[in-house]
Amino acid sequence: MHQPLSLNELQALLGRAFSATALGEWALLLGCLLLAGLVTVILSRVKERRGLSVLFGERVVDGALFPLLAVGLALAARPLLKVWGLAPAVFKLVLPLLVSLAVIRLVARVLAAAWPSSTVIKAVERLGSWLIWIGAVLWVTGLWPVMMDELDDIGWKFGNVHLTLRNLIEGGSTAALVLVVALWISSAIEAQLLRRESLDLSMRKIAANAIRSLLLFVGLLFAMSAAGIDLTALGVLGGALGVGLGFGLQKLAANYVSGFVILAERSLRIGDMVKVDNFEGRVTDIKTRYTVIRSLGGKEAIVPNELLITQRVENSSLADPRVLLSTVVQVAYGCDVEAVMGRLTATVAEVPRVLSAPGPAVQLSQFAADGLELTIYFWIMDPENGSGGVRSDVNLAILRTLQGLGVDIPYPQRVVHQAGLPPAKVDIPQPDGARTPPA
Repeated sequence: MHQPLSLNELQALLGRAFSATALGEWALLLGCLLLAGLVTVILSRVKERRGLSVLFGERVVDGALFPLLAVGLALAARPLLKVWGLAPAVFKLVLPLLVSLAVIRLVARVLAAAWPSSTVIKAVERLGSWLIWIGAVLWVTGLWPVMMDELDDIGWKFGNVHLTLRNLIEGGSTAALVLVVALWISSAIEAQLLRRESLDLSMRKIAANAIRSLLLFVGLLFAMSAAGIDLTALGVLGGALGVGLGFGLQKLAANYVSGFVILAERSLRIGDMVKVDNFEGRVTDIKTRYTVIRSLGGKEAIVPNELLITQRVENSSLADPRVLLSTVVQVAYGCDVEAVMGRLTATVAEVPRVLSAPGPAVQLSQFAADGLELTIYFWIMDPENGSGGVRSDVNLAILRTLQGLGVDIPYPQRVVHQAGLPPAKVDIPQPDGARTPPA
């Protein structure tokens, strides 16, 4: 990248850039942009994209690959100007803008891929874009060295260390760029791991989380070193952090450790049907700090991982996804109960979602006051689809079978006596035909 220009040089450069002698340079720059767009489109069709891509974005040319290719092609084509005997003018103006666009696109797409629905990240993205564009304008106009000299005069002294505002801005920018690159690499590795169907999903999650944590930690060390922070001071900071974790952050640390234990032991896996603290649902995601459980009614519970380690958890899918369900019906005394039990067994076996091995079973469970109580047991393989629908289908099949056999389903009958009414008046007939008047 060339050095920033003074105001007089900028005026002269603008005059040359928009003169007739710069038409060849404009044509070369336009060719670089068209070639970058063409290569981006071809690569987007060759590579299968899933969702929002860092390189290709949503509409291919709005990703980070197009400006990165444009910068590379422009730098490669710039020596051709000397061969043609042209003094670079357009390239000096456009290259800083292309570099700024590439940085903005890269930062924006990485943050959007890592936190797709965060409003804070979107605000940070807009703020960073404005700062980068302002820096590019200051660089092109030649005001960048003046501003840096002014910022270099503003400083603070901490012991033997002297920090200036310029050091903080340069170090912060370098640190942010290093962290974005580390986050991009970790997101790409995580996406590749999650797409590998040969490995268990829980193992893929723990590998992805471990790689992301390691890369972010290494990136943070490089960023702090680039910002001018002495890494030997981290020993004292690490001791203080350990004390803080031991006292104030022990719950948070326990949740993170429990998350890795759950993923490593595979006691809970994504897709399992579980019941935790009277909340039943399917595990949709396992984070390092919490686990998301979605009920069949659409509600989601965020359960701290420590709770899943220290409390009882009912897992319907850990070793065997088959689940036993039951329903109860009464039939009238006097019916051929053995024949009814056989017909009910065959009827329930024909209901969709009911397994044939092990098949349904009907048991005479109780001699009730109003009839014979039959309990029908049946197995299903997909508890994540709920049990209410299949139980309703089984009950409807039982009702149709009993109606077809002419078997009554008894219901309790009661005689109600109402207190406080006068006794009924009854005429008592006499032998001579006379009636005794009622009392």
